[in-house]
Amino acid sequence: MCGIWALFGSDECLSVQCTSAMKIAHRGPDAFRFENVNGFTNCCFGFHRLAIVDQLYGMQPLRVQKFPYLWLCYNGEIYNHYTLKEQFGFDYQTKMDGEVLLHLYDRFGIKKMASLLDGVFAFVLLDTANRKVHLGRDTYGVRPLFRFLTDDGFLAVCSEAKGLIDITHSMNTSASIVPFLPGHIEVFDLKPTGKVQSVQFEQFHCCTQEPAHAIYDTVEKLPSGFDVETVKGNIRTLFENAVRKRLMAHRRIGCLLSGGLDSSLVAAMLVKLAKEEKLPYPIQTFSIGSEDSPDILAARKMAAHIGSEHHEVNFSPEEGFQAVKEVIFHLETYDITTIRASVGMYLVSKYIRTKTDSVVIFSGEGADELTQGYIYFHKAPSPKVAAEDSVRLLKELYMFDVLRADRTTAAHGLELRVPFLDHRFTAYYLSLPEEMRVPKDGVEKHLLRESFKGLNLIPDEILWRRKEAFSDGVMSVKKSWYTCLQEYLQSMVNDDQMQKAPKTFPHNSPSTKEAYHFREEFEKHYPGRAEWLTHYWMPRWVSTSDPSARTLSIYEPKQD
Repeated sequence: MCGIWALFGSDECLSVQCTSAMKIAHRGPDAFRFENVNGFTNCCFGFHRLAIVDQLYGMQPLRVQKFPYLWLCYNGEIYNHYTLKEQFGFDYQTKMDGEVLLHLYDRFGIKKMASLLDGVFAFVLLDTANRKVHLGRDTYGVRPLFRFLTDDGFLAVCSEAKGLIDITHSMNTSASIVPFLPGHIEVFDLKPTGKVQSVQFEQFHCCTQEPAHAIYDTVEKLPSGFDVETVKGNIRTLFENAVRKRLMAHRRIGCLLSGGLDSSLVAAMLVKLAKEEKLPYPIQTFSIGSEDSPDILAARKMAAHIGSEHHEVNFSPEEGFQAVKEVIFHLETYDITTIRASVGMYLVSKYIRTKTDSVVIFSGEGADELTQGYIYFHKAPSPKVAAEDSVRLLKELYMFDVLRADRTTAAHGLELRVPFLDHRFTAYYLSLPEEMRVPKDGVEKHLLRESFKGLNLIPDEILWRRKEAFSDGVMSVKKSWYTCLQEYLQSMVNDDQMQKAPKTFPHNSPSTKEAYHFREEFEKHYPGRAEWLTHYWMPRWVSTSDPSARTLSIYEPKQD
């Protein structure tokens, strides 16, 4: 986890612009650097470092003697950097996983380079020899990237939008600031003035495609065919591989554990593989909630089963209310369910940073989108429609759960790892027949659960536990966290404001006082930037005006 920031063609003094880069200092608390580009006085890189791999040579922009004309700033982890080095005979000068980008770019060009990376990343790569600037972001947007561009070609990029909103420029029209689309690369021509012109923007990978790097993977060709035992075996193999490759770190590894299926599978596999790899410390697991919450109780059972060093973080509704403002600032969104779920994750991340030495944090994001885990999938009109919605959710993750998971952890200088979003695991799961992936016998994620049945990896009561939204499960069954929040915010917004809401906020108009308050807070920090969110996250095929699972008629918390 790092923070990257770069300017090309700044109209203003760089020493003034650089203050914007300090707004993302939380992403890299270990070191920071600003560097001008030789011969381009109005171009500059800023980098905030969280040291995870190669403590000695890890500062950026990364430059190596073999390619003195390449400048790389990236935020991410490339899990197959050693495999690619061996495969192509690259001569590395550092131990940084990101060095492989320079060698791949030199050998294959930008698009193939991006498609061969097995990992999570956002990068800006400057080639002064060919006068090109390249941007790229991983398939699911696990690592964030925003792009600022004026009509006359002043380009700025940053891990988070907060590092761009105060950048000044000479144009009368406002600059475009947009999230860079996951799975894409963009190429700009660099003019002598430092200004740029976009010449190429294209997708290098879609979640439904087998990734190009799969042929070089440590797990070779899988058994083919769709009989159930073969499929379950392949799911286990690829999931174990997804967790194993993410053990790459020189800092302590921990895991978020809500007590739900997804985080429990990740935690159990992590503890198992940590023992096999002989990590010199026990895995710490972390859960958050009120003392009688379903999540806390389930996580406690799970931690006892796998033998992790378990930490419980209790929070009251009042502490949650206090955190909402900070959370919206870090998230850069006003989406209702994202904010609700982020409060708990933000507070547990704060605890991890201040009370422990775990820095690399595993989590279960992506499983619900991939394996049709949301309760509303029970109401899907057909397996085909359900499969299409699963792909839609995966493509939109960068606006919702992946955004939440990145910003709440990065706010406290932690680095997130999400094995369920492994390129090869997701591509395989999405290649399975549509009928295999739908809820079965009234249970969502049935195939995933079946794949780990009878292994004693996790207890049966956790393996078959119903879906509980993170924003619900952190408080008691009697009263959800979202209900507490709604009641608290009732007095913050009056009826007159609600009546005028469609005029005040024409894009994604808030329909509740809770949504109105979130939007107000968002606009304080990011005025006029509501388009960053194209739509609110809401369940489909059911009649509801609230995203919480507990509002749905099909929600049954005590069902086995």
